[in-house]
Amino acid sequence: MSTFHLQIVTPDGGFFDGEAEKLIVRAIDGNVCILPRHSPYVSALGTGEACVVINGQRRRAACAGGMLAVTKENVRLVATTFEWAEDIDTGRAQRAKERAENVLQKATEKAEIDRAQAKLKRALTRLSVTAP
Repeated sequence: MSTFHLQIVTPDGGFFDGEAEKLIVRAIDGNVCILPRHSPYVSALGTGEACVVINGQRRRAACAGGMLAVTKENVRLVATTFEWAEDIDTGRAQRAKERAENVLQKATEKAEIDRAQAKLKRALTRLSVTAP
């Protein structure tokens, strides 16, 4: 099967650097699927599930924020957060979800509501990625 070079980078450093067959990630305007020989493309990333196919194996991840750049030679995903499903602490994600929901019930200021909604979306993404 045909592949492309994929680099996934987070603020903590290099996350993945190797060959991939497919990348599906949430851009700010919806999901995008990158396959070998994809046209050049640049987009900001939203928050959602990412899927990477490596050696025929599908790996799920939670991805939030950043940029995706596709060139002829390389696909580079620079994410604010990127976590493989098996590395996500579901208990922690559940607690984050509950805290964000509590803040949303009491919040009155727009900035506070926006922050809580973003935290809730990240927690829900983590939980959905870990679900079978």
